[in-house]
Amino acid sequence: MKRFHVHLHVDDLAQSIGFYSLLFAAEPARTEVDYAKWMLEDPPVNFAISTRGTQPGIDHLGIQTDDPAELVAMKARARAADMALLDEGQTSCCYARSEKHWVTDPQGIAWEHFHTLGNIPVFNEASTPGDARSACCAPAPRGKPVGVAVASSPSCC
Repeated sequence: MKRFHVHLHVDDLAQSIGFYSLLFAAEPARTEVDYAKWMLEDPPVNFAISTRGTQPGIDHLGIQTDDPAELVAMKARARAADMALLDEGQTSCCYARSEKHWVTDPQGIAWEHFHTLGNIPVFNEASTPGDARSACCAPAPRGKPVGVAVASSPSCC
């Protein structure tokens, strides 16, 4: 199964958790001091918010897959379409270890394709705890498309 993924930056995490919990009629599946995530089933959405961005709004969109073979197929489609691809391979970000790659749409919005391998106790193993400047692992700020294909990267961001 694939699940749509949305990650927003918010100014006030507690206020946003309250709002989205009412909106979705569900409590977050995971809550940290700077992050919350809902794993909704109807519709199937991985909706995450964090206080780690420089401004409120959409950080990135994505597709999460339960099947590693689907991730390989998504990567092949991106390469076949001549999309600039940032292949992070296995990495850690957003309290999870994942296999992932990124593409950027014509408007400059980053799209993450990923398969989650497991949870971790920190936002990102490559950053220092509490580093608010470390946004999630999007490859480039909005409006600046990724222009160079990368074979793999040893760290998340």
